[in-house]
Amino acid sequence: MAMASAAAPSDESVEKSAILLVNLGETYAVDALKLFGPREVQKLGQAMVTLKSVPRSKVEAVLDEFIAASEAQLSVHMDTESYLRSVLSKALGDDKASNLLSRMLHDGETNGIEGLKWMDASTVNDLIKNEHPQIIATILVHLERDHASEIMGYFSERLRNDVALRIATLEGIQPNALHELNEVMLQLLAGSASIKKTAMGGARTMAEILNYSGSAQETSVIEAIKEYDPDLAQRILDEMFVFENLLDLDDRSVQVLLREIQSDSLVTALKGASEPLREKIFKNMSSRASDMLREDLESRGPVRVSEVETEQKEILKVVRRLADEGQIVLGGAGGEQMV
Repeated sequence: MAMASAAAPSDESVEKSAILLVNLGETYAVDALKLFGPREVQKLGQAMVTLKSVPRSKVEAVLDEFIAASEAQLSVHMDTESYLRSVLSKALGDDKASNLLSRMLHDGETNGIEGLKWMDASTVNDLIKNEHPQIIATILVHLERDHASEIMGYFSERLRNDVALRIATLEGIQPNALHELNEVMLQLLAGSASIKKTAMGGARTMAEILNYSGSAQETSVIEAIKEYDPDLAQRILDEMFVFENLLDLDDRSVQVLLREIQSDSLVTALKGASEPLREKIFKNMSSRASDMLREDLESRGPVRVSEVETEQKEILKVVRRLADEGQIVLGGAGGEQMV
């Protein structure tokens, strides 16, 4: 039920959290929401708005689950930093955990940019679009990948490709760069000469941003980077995980994934999938379920490409969450690896 995880929460966990907050009362709900990040608050807010009537049995089940989880986590005296590092490492992997913990322990380094995380993409674009591309790249690597991708969608093609190249070639952020960013954003970001270089940017960061982008934008960015550095463009492609890469998942991982996806979303996403990928999905379902899915695919009329891409990207978000949680194993162009 915990929403504070860096991995994207499932629809079920969001609904449970919304039910809990509604039943906690306004005072406690306000205190609880202060602990969440901007994207989580948005999801929770949407879920709370859509709650109409919830059966008493479901409310009691959610409250029982919360009480059980709370009792299991009664506070004891411990080295909280070591404990948090261990938990985050197990949940997210060493690299992501180290980056997240660094931000949490050194809040002053990026506390200004937190304000941007609460703004919609259009507003952030208006604030930063006229800044130097290197400054824009430095800002975007501090944001959630889907948020950064949405912001880049507002850029001109020339600016988007320039910023993408700078993100992909960014090996780290020096203290003076953070200081410059602080000045440009009118003290939204605090810089310090004593902080360590933060490992952000690079091919993987650019790949993660492109995973949330449309195919046309993705192609344009990759082609622009290829002109500058073909090897770098290939490294980005190797780091990307696109819908057709579901073919690289083992059968167990596909089965785990299917349990997390709504059937209607799967039908729309498969409208744009290759036949081999469809067959892989079918074979990892029960015969009855696969027959129903085939029928739905055949009966579904033409679907806009944008709708197909949207559903495919939603499914890829689930894939990344399950991979971050260690429930599935991703196999990419660089070979299968544990995530």
